[in-house]
Amino acid sequence: QLQLVESGGGLVQSGGSLRLSCAASGLTLNNYAIAWFRQAPGKEREGVSCINYRGDWRNFADAVKGRFTISRDNAKNTVTLQMNSLKPEDTAAYYCAAFLQYSGSWCNLIGGTYSYWGQGTQVTVSS
Repeated sequence: QLQLVESGGGLVQSGGSLRLSCAASGLTLNNYAIAWFRQAPGKEREGVSCINYRGDWRNFADAVKGRFTISRDNAKNTVTLQMNSLKPEDTAAYYCAAFLQYSGSWCNLIGGTYSYWGQGTQVTVSS
């Protein structure tokens, strides 16, 4: 059973940076596409970014393009979301999610695609 644990959230001022990590246990991430989702209070969950199992395909929500990057280190069983130029509207609980993938240069930001979810980490950006 794949288990995902997020870390790296916190409080940061507008314009600052945070690095979120998604660590896996139980299984290796080599054959899993990983995505980050976020949910702010009173709002629906939205996809932020994803990376396919090989790390050669990435996708970003328009709201974070040019500010966020995603990378993976399969040797360390982790996926990292680097968030720069943070804005108050980025405030949310951030979740990493995974689905089993053996081929294909793709991933999407549709929550129903993902079978495994972490517990989340809170990101708060003050103005």
